[in-house]
Amino acid sequence: MKLLEGKVAVITGATRGIGKGVAEVFAKNGANIAFTYVSSDEKARVFEQELNAYGIKAKGYKSNAADYNAAEKFINDVVEEFGRIDAIVNNAGITRDGLLMRMSEENWDEVMNVNLKSVFNITKAALKTLLKQRSGSIINMSSVVGIEGNAGQSNYAASKAGAIGFTKSIAQEIGSRNIRCNAICPGFIETEMTAELDETVKAGWINDIPMKRGGTPEDVANAALFLASDLSQYITGQTLNVCGGMQT
Repeated sequence: MKLLEGKVAVITGATRGIGKGVAEVFAKNGANIAFTYVSSDEKARVFEQELNAYGIKAKGYKSNAADYNAAEKFINDVVEEFGRIDAIVNNAGITRDGLLMRMSEENWDEVMNVNLKSVFNITKAALKTLLKQRSGSIINMSSVVGIEGNAGQSNYAASKAGAIGFTKSIAQEIGSRNIRCNAICPGFIETEMTAELDETVKAGWINDIPMKRGGTPEDVANAALFLASDLSQYITGQTLNVCGGMQT
């Protein structure tokens, strides 16, 4: 029996990196997938086909989760197409790094909107469906940077810390309705984004990790699989670090 057999999962920002890894692991475990993307239609269609090859139903929606009305329309379209929502992975995220002295208001607002407001938008839009079902698992992708901060990432750290606070509050609001809400805090994960880093910077990060390696999208996806499945039915309001011991 696959852990998510017959369940419907919503994943924002799923055509690359951690989001893509989550979608693939969920599909392998029997979940039907509705995912958002904002860039290439062609890339999204190819990924749709890759997911459908696992014998599930997958559909990509070109939708900006940071836009309140677009998020609401996306969730309504998903419910109409798939009939229900069992798991939500709020994964959409960007970085606009820079020291505070040089950070523009635009770079602050953009990161807060994509990384934090999107979590509010998608969760609020889906709440009516989840409450009606009296079931569901919401997983918010935060970061170890949201716990310990990082110079040059005040906007990113604030957005990810906000996701943790949101997670804990929502878990308390909807726990009595059998709806769970947890956060995952990845550490240094090897993705397209980190591939652009200077090798000496990467080596510095890895040297600080007790397991002496970067994580993979699949490492994070397996944690999300656990939180989306019935194996974690008594776990809510928690923050799970997936970081190789980087945050202890």
